[in-house]
Amino acid sequence: MSIAHDKLVEFLQAVVQAPSLPEDEAAVAACVEREMRGLGFDEVFVDELGSVVGIVKGGRPGKTLLFDAHIDTVGVAPGVPWRHEPFGGELEEGRLYGRGSSDMKGALAAMVYAAASLDRSLLSGQVVISASVMEEVIEGAALAAVMARVPPDFVVIGESTDLNLNHGGRGRAEIHLEAIGRPAHSSSPHLGANAVYLMLPAIAALRGLSLPNDPLLGPALMELTDMISEPYPGRSVIPSRCRVTFDRRLLVGETADGVLAELRALPGMEGVNVQIAEEEHRAYTGTTIRVRKFLPAWKLEPAHPFVQAAQAGLMGAGLHPGLGAYRFCTNAAYCAGQVGVPTVGFGPSHEGLAHVIDEYVELDQLFKAADGYQGIIREVLGRG
Repeated sequence: MSIAHDKLVEFLQAVVQAPSLPEDEAAVAACVEREMRGLGFDEVFVDELGSVVGIVKGGRPGKTLLFDAHIDTVGVAPGVPWRHEPFGGELEEGRLYGRGSSDMKGALAAMVYAAASLDRSLLSGQVVISASVMEEVIEGAALAAVMARVPPDFVVIGESTDLNLNHGGRGRAEIHLEAIGRPAHSSSPHLGANAVYLMLPAIAALRGLSLPNDPLLGPALMELTDMISEPYPGRSVIPSRCRVTFDRRLLVGETADGVLAELRALPGMEGVNVQIAEEEHRAYTGTTIRVRKFLPAWKLEPAHPFVQAAQAGLMGAGLHPGLGAYRFCTNAAYCAGQVGVPTVGFGPSHEGLAHVIDEYVELDQLFKAADGYQGIIREVLGRG
């Protein structure tokens, strides 16, 4: 059965028109659930964190192939001039505009229609579509909950690849540094210890840190993202506490213990506490989850059977994918990085369109992505 492009576009418009910040995805989740049920998915459920999971079962038992796309988006800053309504789902010159159209509701819509349009009698196993929540704030946590309910043999991440095939991705760690000084009146700073000054040698040491490089994933990175002193505002008092956050982009093989040990051993870190950040989030369902912000990198060799099968499936769908890797962190940090499930990335649109003004997805790429998802499914679960 061919994919109904008009219905695919209508569905994408509907999910783009439903704003879905992390922890507030209820409206778009309800839209996805309705669509899956209306398309005749064999099983549809919403898990404890609010992710929507749809299952299409083949004619015979076999492997489980999971496709994941997150339904949360970043926000739209007030006063920022969009030419197209951020939640309008407007169509113009072969593009669909709106927040989340590229990152990554377009991939989700393509996955849903690709799975729904399959000839199930030709498949062995089952296709699982995971419309996961809260990825923008805690990559991998929602996918972990989905995988606990439906353990997959293979995973396809739908983050943008420009229709190429990714077989690796950098990980991410959020690292907190804290220096504690001693308060004093700012007219008598010699009586105290300025926590910001205590922190400066540590920042200098981290800026000079030599980090590894990977031929596929690129360089590991360490970048300061915020610096907060207390009390704030510091009215006539020197700061007694300074906290700095670094974003550390990870390569394959790096561990939390190893990263922390390297940082703590640097000169200038004396008296500075270094920890991996932990955060607590409350899903729209009311479930609370606490996570440690260390998300491992991952990589499969090009000769890996799943990479080869996915590439063959895409080529069978008329595509010509190059091989590459995500330079940013995705939900694959859990499925591939933490638990080692064979994973690839394939999706419509360009990485540079995520989080921007007038975000859009090209309809041609949307339709080709749906064809590509079907090609992967046929290659991995087909009877031959």
